[in-house]
Amino acid sequence: MPVQRLNHAVLYVRDVERSVTFYREALGFEVVMGMRGAAFLQAPGSTNDHDLGLFEIGAQAAPSPAGRGSVGLYHLAWEVDTLDELERIAAKLSELGALVGASDHSTTKALYAQDPDGLEFEVSWLVPASLLTEELLTARSSIRPLDLAADRQRYGGQTRGGVGVSIPA
Repeated sequence: MPVQRLNHAVLYVRDVERSVTFYREALGFEVVMGMRGAAFLQAPGSTNDHDLGLFEIGAQAAPSPAGRGSVGLYHLAWEVDTLDELERIAAKLSELGALVGASDHSTTKALYAQDPDGLEFEVSWLVPASLLTEELLTARSSIRPLDLAADRQRYGGQTRGGVGVSIPA
């Protein structure tokens, strides 16, 4: 059987308590297990044992050079089920000073943010498969600024996104 989905991610952070506080406030994650210098968090709608592991390496840790002349992970992405939830998270990330971008990828509406250690992540809503059109599929090759108000008007704020739905190439 092929790989089904990403089960969890693990990050090295400077201060595990600071990172736990951030992911709780920003995305509603809850600690499901912790130990000295480590915490395991679960997203509110998840059925995973945990979605995010955090390992503390201390305040002296250098910033990640990934993407600045070396290979490495660019970002993690989490899905939300409605545009209303994406809008709520956008406001929370703005309030925390963590929101660094927002893009319309046609079939995906995305927020980009950085945690306290500067590690980037994405929160996205996927257009439901039943609402995909040839025009939307063709437009995936360009990136536009996100307009949540227009998207909420077009799709509805409570329309459940295409979580886990395969989008044709």
